[in-house]
Amino acid sequence: MSISPRTRDCRSHRKFQSLKSPHSNLISTIYKIFLKNYGPQGWWPLVNANSFECEYPGRIPRNESERFEIAVGAILTQNISWKNVVTALVNLKKNGLLSVKSIDRIKNARLASLIKSTGYYNQKAKKIKNFISWYRETGFDFSSVKNYDTRNLRSELLLIKGIGPETADSILLYALKRKIFVIDAYTRRLFGRMGVLSGKETYDEVQHIFHELFRGKASDYNEYHALIVAHGKDVCKKKPRCGDCCLEHLCSKIVD
Repeated sequence: MSISPRTRDCRSHRKFQSLKSPHSNLISTIYKIFLKNYGPQGWWPLVNANSFECEYPGRIPRNESERFEIAVGAILTQNISWKNVVTALVNLKKNGLLSVKSIDRIKNARLASLIKSTGYYNQKAKKIKNFISWYRETGFDFSSVKNYDTRNLRSELLLIKGIGPETADSILLYALKRKIFVIDAYTRRLFGRMGVLSGKETYDEVQHIFHELFRGKASDYNEYHALIVAHGKDVCKKKPRCGDCCLEHLCSKIVD
C-alpha cells in the first residue's frame, strides 16, 4: 500500500516521539559542550586565492564564486578526507579553473587530472559537470532559487546524477544557508555510541531526529555539524580516545 507524504510524516513523527526525552536534552547539551571545548569552527573552509591556504572564514559566502566553490568541495569530499579535497581545490585555483565557466569549458579528462587526489576522479569530474548542467538552468546564479522551498530545492539537487543526500544538504546548508542538518559517518558513529541511534536508521530518519530534537537556527546547524566532524576526526575515531573525550561522563560507550 502506498503511503501519502502526509501519512508518512505522521508515522515518522510517532516513531521518534519517544526520543524527545531525554535525547532532546542530550543533543542540545552535546552542542553546548562541543562549542565550549572546540570553539566556533568557521565552516565552510575556502581556499585563499593569494596564499592557496585553506581558511575557515566563519561567514556566509560573500558571492557566487564562494558558493560555487562550496558546491564543488561538497562533491569532491565524497568518501575522502578534506585534506585531499584541498589539494584538488588548490590545483584548480592555481590553474585559474575554480570557476563555473572555466570548469564548464574544459574537458572531463582535464578536470579529472586536477582532482586526482580526491579518488574516483573520473566519476567526480562527471558529477561536477552534471551539477554545472543544473546550475546553468539557474543562470549560474543561486539567488535565482532563493524563493524556492528548501524541500523542493533539495529534491532538484537529488535528481542530479552523483548528488546524494549528504552532498545536497551540504550545498543547501553551507552555500545557501538553508536550515537543514547534514548527516555523515561521524554523526552516525558519535550518536550511536551515545545511545541515540541504533545504527539501523536511514539517512532521512537520522536527519528527522535532529530536525525534531535540535531546534537551532541554520547557523547552529552549520556549527553543530562542523563540531561533530572535529570531534569525530580527533577523538571519537573508529578506535575512540575515550580518555580524552569531553563527553565521557555522558557517553554510553557503545563501541563496535
